[in-house]
Amino acid sequence: MYGGVKGLFNRGQKVQGTVVLMRKNVLDINSITSVRRAIGTGIDLIGSAFDGVTSFLGRSVSIQLISATKPDGNGNGIVGKKTYLEGIIRSKPTLGAGQSAFNIHFEWDGEMGIPGAFIIKNYMQVEFFLVSLTLEDIPNQGTMHFVCNSWVYNSNVYKHDRIFFATQTYVPSETPGPLVKYREEELQVLRGNGTGKRREWDRVYDYDVYNDLGNPDGGENYARPVLGGSDTNPYPRRGRTGREPTKKDSKSEKLGEVYIPRDENFGHLKSSDFLTYGIKSVSRNFLPALKSLFDLNFTPNEFDSFEEVRSLCEGGIKLPTDTLSKISPLPVLKEIFRTDGESVLKFSVPELIKVSKSAWMTDEEFGREMIAGVNPCVIRRLKEFPPQSKLDPTVYGDQTSKMTKEQLEINLESITVNKAIEDKRLFILDHHDIFMPFLRRINESKSTKAYATRTILFLKDDGTIKPLAIELSLPHAGQQNLGFDSKVILPANEGVESTIWLLAKAHVIVNDSCYHQLISHWLNTHAVIEPFIIATNRNLSVLHPIYKLLFPHYRDTMNINALARQTLINVDGFIEKTILGGKYAVEISSAAYKNWVFTDQALPADLIKRGMAIKDSSSPYGLRLVVEDYPYAVDGLEIWNAIKTWVHDYVSLYYATDDAVKKDHELQAWWKEVVEKGHGDLKDKPWWPKAHTREELIQSCSTIIWIASALHAAVNFGQYPYGGFILNRPTLSRRFIPEPGTSEYDEMVKNPQKAYLRTITPKYQALVDLSVIEILSRHASDEVYLGQRDNPNWTSDQRAIDAFKKFGKRLAEIETKISERNRDPNLRNRTGPVQMPYTVLLPTSETGLTFRGIPNSISI
Repeated sequence: MYGGVKGLFNRGQKVQGTVVLMRKNVLDINSITSVRRAIGTGIDLIGSAFDGVTSFLGRSVSIQLISATKPDGNGNGIVGKKTYLEGIIRSKPTLGAGQSAFNIHFEWDGEMGIPGAFIIKNYMQVEFFLVSLTLEDIPNQGTMHFVCNSWVYNSNVYKHDRIFFATQTYVPSETPGPLVKYREEELQVLRGNGTGKRREWDRVYDYDVYNDLGNPDGGENYARPVLGGSDTNPYPRRGRTGREPTKKDSKSEKLGEVYIPRDENFGHLKSSDFLTYGIKSVSRNFLPALKSLFDLNFTPNEFDSFEEVRSLCEGGIKLPTDTLSKISPLPVLKEIFRTDGESVLKFSVPELIKVSKSAWMTDEEFGREMIAGVNPCVIRRLKEFPPQSKLDPTVYGDQTSKMTKEQLEINLESITVNKAIEDKRLFILDHHDIFMPFLRRINESKSTKAYATRTILFLKDDGTIKPLAIELSLPHAGQQNLGFDSKVILPANEGVESTIWLLAKAHVIVNDSCYHQLISHWLNTHAVIEPFIIATNRNLSVLHPIYKLLFPHYRDTMNINALARQTLINVDGFIEKTILGGKYAVEISSAAYKNWVFTDQALPADLIKRGMAIKDSSSPYGLRLVVEDYPYAVDGLEIWNAIKTWVHDYVSLYYATDDAVKKDHELQAWWKEVVEKGHGDLKDKPWWPKAHTREELIQSCSTIIWIASALHAAVNFGQYPYGGFILNRPTLSRRFIPEPGTSEYDEMVKNPQKAYLRTITPKYQALVDLSVIEILSRHASDEVYLGQRDNPNWTSDQRAIDAFKKFGKRLAEIETKISERNRDPNLRNRTGPVQMPYTVLLPTSETGLTFRGIPNSISI
């Protein structure tokens, strides 16, 4: 690529460039209002950050080009003279909000070859965000792009020069010789030395266990077990911070602001900045103010009727005048809470009740949401009866289900259980094994009373799924752990039996809400991806093709995960406040991680494992769905296939043979570290693939992209549309099913609604839950969706750009097909009784609460 460059430049020729920067204050969340005002009025934002544009006319920022083709005496690329930023470019249509462009001219001649990298030094005390450098009219190259997207601090804080590379792509063995040292040294910087407390400007990626969720110094009730590093509580690794240990537990880390590598902080004008800060504001400002109202009895902590629950979005809750003034003045919070001058707290209307206010209560909708709801990836086909348990019988006794065939056959439409199993028409939502080991501890709380649930469902002739029975199980009373007691509840439409059935479904959904939030959502997307992010940055150069492939799918994830450890999954955080499990919540996800299998995260493998699909070479994608109208699977398989086709096309550009994969030392180090460090607690599992063939590499990269994009979208952006109506997705259970002869039973007979409301999430916890999931269900204003890149110059390889355009075109076709399916009245599971089309896997979206769109990454 760089051959024959001698004489291309005239000696002393000036190379013109453009540098694009963003000043710190553009991204300073504490001054967000003034920044937005400045953007709106056209104020020169860059100026005030650097004490005026004239600061750049001095020697505030220097750049030195590095040759990719001409070595110095040591074999490294020749480094050019320092050149300083010049005048600001007043009008440049390609600039994003808050960006400013500067001219720069380099002395560069033919003896120095073709530039391939540059060193930048910041001599100011304030950091800035370096967006890009563009060089013009490079002979035989034309325009050269350097996409940077990185914070640059004063040069004195760095032990090594800040270096950026052009957008060329090389596997390690094809790296131009003059750039080899620079490539290797940059990776060494990113790996760090594994010691010391990380500082704000650091860029080090390293691993640690989850030892910062509790606060042992606050007392026994605030201590939480360390997750990761043991067989008892295995867990994926998170980014290392190096903070000091707590006084009472040397294995736990002190709480406080969480370090993440500087470039993992939101480095763009993104409403996710507002949204994540909004979560902090809810935690620090709104919730204490709201709690004080309940403590002072300004408002009761119980809903009195279903109508009052609906009023949260239809009429709002009247609060004392000064309450909502305590919310942070961020505009996003005022939008989310729909506040007005009369201090009325009002949430958005969830999609679930926009058409019908009562359809959520139907058995059809209850079953439909298991294949088209917010947690559609747990239901599995029942292959044996009665359902079995995988819990260790020496610890838990016989945990085999106590349901009988006779109980199921009452509503089996004249066929037997054996026939229904043979015909692949019985399914189970099984939350028994995950909750049973924790139930004793969970139910010790006076405010929590929960079961471990099993729900059997039947595939009807019309393609819908109806529940046949629910088993509600508890450990044996007393000290003995062996075995369990259970009751089986059957469907009913009238009388007190219908209320009991509704309560049984509520207990199932409480289990499912907890499983969804802790496992399907947090563990299986957020937590498991972070080790891949760390390993990629430590081992794959920005020049590496696989780095360029995966990098967009890591955007903002470490940042949102760090926020989660501060406000969501930490001691007394949102999860412990509002989700079944309380102080044991994240520990439950650790128990689930023991059975996590990377290869099963690929959608086809997941569907086959759950029995929801069978291998069939004559069918699309090589498998046939058991439930043909399974919206998550139907839409998801098309998305999965598009991702894998794109990854295949891309990987094939850089690896002609399997041997080329095996000989890529960066790639091999990357995968070894993912397995042995990032997911080190599972490193000895036989299911880990190697990275020795192109197919293994393609499958693994496709799985990573699927998890970070479509899987996360499927389990995240339906949270508020389904769960914003707390009656439909309760998150807590406070009472067991009442027994005849008790006052609770009498209440249930007289006032079924009151009995239901006293069983599920109470008002305060419901308000907390809705406040958070409405934020988490929103899309950012500059979100980057699957099939998109935030910079068109992400690579200089036109072949890769063409393959990516093909990917984008395929996704647009899929979007059209999904919309057509949602209009097909024969596909009843697409909309259900609530008339709520399944749109969550439509690839694109507008800003806000849209119930659609697949972002590239786990960015919220």
